[in-house]
Amino acid sequence: MNRRNHAWYTAFILLPALAFTQQSAPPSTTETQSEAPAPQAPALNPRPGYTPAPAPQQGRIQLDVVVTDKSGKPVSGLELKDFALKDNNLPAKIISFQAIEAAAQSSDPPTEVTVLIDAVNLGFQEVARTRDGIAAFLRRNGGHQAQPVSVLVLTDDGLKVQLQPSLDGNALADQLVNSSSGLRSLARSAGFNGAVERYELSLKWVDALARNEIPRPGRKLLIWAGPGWPLLDLPGMQITDKGQLGMFNEIVELSTTLRQADMTLYSVSLGMPGIGTYLYKDFVKGVKTAEKAKPTNLGLKVIATQTGGLVLPPDNDLASQIANCVQDATAFYRLSFDPPPADKANEYHDLKVEIDKPGLTARTRNGYYNQP
Repeated sequence: MNRRNHAWYTAFILLPALAFTQQSAPPSTTETQSEAPAPQAPALNPRPGYTPAPAPQQGRIQLDVVVTDKSGKPVSGLELKDFALKDNNLPAKIISFQAIEAAAQSSDPPTEVTVLIDAVNLGFQEVARTRDGIAAFLRRNGGHQAQPVSVLVLTDDGLKVQLQPSLDGNALADQLVNSSSGLRSLARSAGFNGAVERYELSLKWVDALARNEIPRPGRKLLIWAGPGWPLLDLPGMQITDKGQLGMFNEIVELSTTLRQADMTLYSVSLGMPGIGTYLYKDFVKGVKTAEKAKPTNLGLKVIATQTGGLVLPPDNDLASQIANCVQDATAFYRLSFDPPPADKANEYHDLKVEIDKPGLTARTRNGYYNQP
């Protein structure tokens, strides 16, 4: 999919926009909004040289599993016998198993870390503080990065590569602090129309970035620095049947694209410690039918949880939040399995990995969409 499905967008916006007439008076041209041009995937530098690992067989699904102890730290040294995989609560055979540690990735492409500054959904001062927090992270450990790190910036003009992948954190931090490129958004509609605009723009570039990564082997950690886009969860909102079908197709395609790109999404943001919303947890279960599809199913924190990433509460120490996410690259396990035959298109399957050792927890993708 080189374009995002906007069929649900038009059907969805016609009804709730009426409720905002007193606040923002949305223009009538919204009803005939045409599809936006397909986003151009950002050009990223190739990774350093490596010995490619064998590609999984057609149809085989690969999972990256982080196992943590009670303190949340990744655990290494486990074996295949310690893992059990369930697909729709039924035992699934693990076809391949690989334990990966950051210090021993010479035979594989290194896990790559991308930090994205969300200037679309952040104010000007918040963007500046976020940039400072990222620079502080890059300077940790004397500036030595265990994995290649790049920095992207999302603005109303699109996705820009701010810093190319590098292991030199000090050089990256210097470039970031001295960057003169504009990070402020353009003027946009207020109220509901502005929220929909940010929602669409953000998701468009998540999809474009993931598609850009599909041909590139290796695991990718995408750390989204910002609270995320609006959830569009409004009282009395109604969505047509056609709109829900289009939204469901978009949920399926984005979930599949992120899995094929081997990309895990993380959510970090500045704010007062201990203050944050956890409403997203009501939507992290996979959507099985179009009738259940809602805009909230495409929220940042929902998607991050579904990919096996972390959703960290707001904190003024952004550098520590990012470092917490990057820990996932220090030790993890790569499993693969063959999905069972599907009875229908877009058949959702729950996934669960269990560890046969007390006190350990496995974190990975919580499901996938199977095809006939």
